[in-house]
Amino acid sequence: MSTPPGEYYTEERWQNWIDRIDEEEVDPEDEDSARLLLNLQDDAAIAIAKIITDHEDELLDEETALEEVEQIRDIVLAEVDIDDEEKVMLIDGVQTSLVCVFYAAEEYIVEGPAAEGGVGDYIEAAAEAEAEEDLDAALGYCVQAGTLIIDGTELDVEAAADLEYGLVSEWINGLDSLQTAMSDPEVVEEEDDE
Repeated sequence: MSTPPGEYYTEERWQNWIDRIDEEEVDPEDEDSARLLLNLQDDAAIAIAKIITDHEDELLDEETALEEVEQIRDIVLAEVDIDDEEKVMLIDGVQTSLVCVFYAAEEYIVEGPAAEGGVGDYIEAAAEAEAEEDLDAALGYCVQAGTLIIDGTELDVEAAADLEYGLVSEWINGLDSLQTAMSDPEVVEEEDDE
């Protein structure tokens, strides 16, 4: 069963997560809070995984698939309207992690997986580029790693765990969600869902 265009992910769905985060006591050290933020991230990654799968199954042409990814990106990366600055920062972390997911999906849809190199090589190159403050290159390497992950190459979470905290580690965190979504694209159920 294919998903009708525009229904992979909706603004309302994103807003429901944001409202939950706004209403609840959120402490990133707390397991439930951490899971809530991860679910927010995984939910968007699953929508992206479905678009990629539908494109591969020829249910979506390249242009439509790219439009769908862009639509989700616009929803997810929009500024959130929450007064609590700490919560805004936590959501910003999720948004940052997902940036690489969107670019990797677009790159994969247009170009397919990176032709050479392994996921670990790209992550290493990204970390080096970040250390040299070349963030465009760092993102580019993470995107290439992402295309390989979409193609079925495993992300070595151990290698990613050794990264210094920064943009690359955030982007790899997003790719980890994408990897999970590609292997098991089950919708993360929002509690209180009718």
